[in-house]
Amino acid sequence: MTNPSGLDPKRLERITDHLMRNYIEPGKIAGCQIAVRRHGHLAYARSLGQMDLATARPLKDDTIFRIYSMTKPITSIALMGLYEQGHFQLDDPVSRFVPSWANQVAYVSGEGESMKTEPLNRPVSIRDMLRHTGGLTYGGGLPGVGIQHPVDHVYRGLKVRSMGGADSMESFMDKLSQVPLVYQPGERWMYSLSTDVCGALVEIISGKPFAQVLQEMIFDPLGMVDTGFHVPADKQSRFAANYQRGADKQLQVIDEPTKSPYLQPPGFYSGGGGLVGTVADYMRFCEMLRQGGELDGVRIVGPRTLAMMHMNHLPNGQDLTTSAIGAFSETSNAGVGFGLGFASTMDQVAAGVMGGGDYYWGGAASTIFSVDPVEDMSMVFMTQLMPSNTFNFRGQIKAMLYGAIID
Repeated sequence: MTNPSGLDPKRLERITDHLMRNYIEPGKIAGCQIAVRRHGHLAYARSLGQMDLATARPLKDDTIFRIYSMTKPITSIALMGLYEQGHFQLDDPVSRFVPSWANQVAYVSGEGESMKTEPLNRPVSIRDMLRHTGGLTYGGGLPGVGIQHPVDHVYRGLKVRSMGGADSMESFMDKLSQVPLVYQPGERWMYSLSTDVCGALVEIISGKPFAQVLQEMIFDPLGMVDTGFHVPADKQSRFAANYQRGADKQLQVIDEPTKSPYLQPPGFYSGGGGLVGTVADYMRFCEMLRQGGELDGVRIVGPRTLAMMHMNHLPNGQDLTTSAIGAFSETSNAGVGFGLGFASTMDQVAAGVMGGGDYYWGGAASTIFSVDPVEDMSMVFMTQLMPSNTFNFRGQIKAMLYGAIID
């Protein structure tokens, strides 16, 4: 009998052995879940270890995870859905929808009261927000990443925050308009609050609450029944604990599932990192992407729109090695481009990985996904360990996964 996925089952089991032997048994992670589909066939799915070490609850197929920045591609698809409806062009200025952004300036030198700024060479565009080239930062607000730039003090002073705050979308955008950009629009790439801006634009342009748009445009049509901005009470028993490694390299709980802020709706709906969900749900999102924007007869986005989204939109065709400022991101830089919400492998040799033409992203708790239109394959991996650069799960799984392709 032929193997419809073209993936060798014995070679795929290397992934199970690797994760158990190197991560779960030594206690480097509590547990993890992974699923792989190729040519539409489920080729590999495993739920390993525990979802909560304190209660010794096994990690199950319906475990709910914090997906953090894997929210970003979902938000980007929602914004591009509005693009397809004719609401804006990619190079329209954000100030078209948020007038206060017409007053933005760029950082030149100094800090505090002696900070010098200059006018913008051009307005920040919606494309800049989708591709992280608009001069925003994370304001020193990423886990494990302190203040990196004098401008980050301005973020702190204005209390610009996307998670844990209670700003309305309008208030969030108006605060951001007061922060100098760290570079002129389009000059560089820096991982930032840009996708939170995209979420705010979804709400402002559509005239509907951001969460409602995601529900109506993406979650309901795709049957993503466990994805949202909080964990309802009747699903709390399925919610995994979140961990970090201590100085002694032992796991420490940083968010207990019974006490988590995620048990209540958030004050701010973060398009850059606010969602929770399951592997099964995110795989439905990935399968929609793999099939050019459609799943089970329901179209979410047009195939040509999606193809444009995972092209490299960095200026002059550069990779992130040339464009990126700052060390923290959900991808490596060499041979990697960035589109409208996704990173993509441009050059397998430079990147040192297989899968040229795939596109992907990850989340702060070490969750990852990828879609490869060339190999017709999608993969979702979830665990709960912060920060995401603790271990190179993406590179390791990718080597084993592509090594299992035999057709």
